[in-house]
Amino acid sequence: MNTKNTRNPSVEEINKTMTLMRSVLFPEYFGDRKIKVNLITIEKKLRDQVLRGYCFFCDENKRDCKKCSAKVKIVVNKFIKTVPYIKEILSTDAIAAYEGDPAAMSVSEIVFCYPSIQALTHHRVAHELNKLGVPLIPRIISEAAHSNTGIDIHPGAQIGERFFMDHGTGVVIGETTIIGKNVRLYQGVTLGAKSFPLDKNGHPIKSIARHPIVEDDVIIYSGATVLGRITLGKGSTVGGNVWLTESIPPKSIVMLDQQSGVSIKNKQ
Repeated sequence: MNTKNTRNPSVEEINKTMTLMRSVLFPEYFGDRKIKVNLITIEKKLRDQVLRGYCFFCDENKRDCKKCSAKVKIVVNKFIKTVPYIKEILSTDAIAAYEGDPAAMSVSEIVFCYPSIQALTHHRVAHELNKLGVPLIPRIISEAAHSNTGIDIHPGAQIGERFFMDHGTGVVIGETTIIGKNVRLYQGVTLGAKSFPLDKNGHPIKSIARHPIVEDDVIIYSGATVLGRITLGKGSTVGGNVWLTESIPPKSIVMLDQQSGVSIKNKQ
């Protein structure tokens, strides 16, 4: 690992890049409509920071900067091609927030004010970079949103369109979580791991599937904790403060009963 500050990624520069990215993704609200110019600047900044990300984990004695530089050019070019997709899916998130919150007066209010959209803007950018194998930079992008919004989404999490975190504060979504379309979470929801399998040396095994699968049209209310590689079936509702470690079938209602604990019923 390279620990020289001159080659480490710059959090400040990455934040500037995300400000520009937001102006490209929402030019009607944050941009000066110089989308092509901003994309060129974003590409230049990302190439520098992504290269620094590779350098951060590089063995200084085995570093091949020419090879890394060539790889960075290809990776960033592939990322730039995903920007229209990111823009489109974020528009579905904003619409879902407007339709799901009676307090919202317009989609514009959602885009300007809601932490859900800020966190998802960072996540959807970070996720695409993560899919391309970019080290460290996606996590820096995600943690910037975490600091600003209180919403913690690992860049590895897969999240479908029309996703809304109402209020959002305290939401935690783990690395291998898979979320379908039209899912809504409320504040304080955790989609986490139940346990951490260890290798023969006693170290956690990395990147295994250990977080929940949330199918389409699921609602999870505030304070619910969903742990492990379990599946929440399509169209289900999980009530507030529920602790859930087992899969539930589609169209289930999971509630916390004060006497018997968690109860699971079918909506039909």
